[in-house]
Amino acid sequence: MRIVKKPAPPAGLRRRLWRLPILLYRIGLGPLLGRRVMLLTHTGRVSGRPRRAVIEVVRHDEHGYVAASGFGPGADWYRNVMATPQVTLQIGGEVRQAVATPLAAEEGAEIMARYAPRHPAAARRLCKIMGFAVNGSVEDYREVGRHIPFVRFTPHPISTP
Repeated sequence: MRIVKKPAPPAGLRRRLWRLPILLYRIGLGPLLGRRVMLLTHTGRVSGRPRRAVIEVVRHDEHGYVAASGFGPGADWYRNVMATPQVTLQIGGEVRQAVATPLAAEEGAEIMARYAPRHPAAARRLCKIMGFAVNGSVEDYREVGRHIPFVRFTPHPISTP
């Protein structure tokens, strides 16, 4: 694994295209994106206003949903959820309140090592976007996972009246 370049968040037209899935959620078509993508509503660390980002779910288990900050620790959504971890998730048609918790680098490494063989094309594309050159080995993906901030979103239990 080599770090080719430090990724910069998209700007201009690229940013508008990147944010297009948010519009799909707003008009009720979010479920068309499947369960590998979620709408994250979080609080802006400076403005205090609600902010939204659509991010990929790289893992889902009994502990919650895990996502990677592809643009590193400087990504706005990542910095916002680290400042205010109470968030709202929409995955498919389901909306849940959750708490965001950063994962240790070694846990991120293992998540990436398991993700890459299950989704090889997506893993290669994700690495390229994030500025990593990989040879496709599990160890390469594990090393990438050590450099990417991962976050676990743990939903609150559903309360019944």
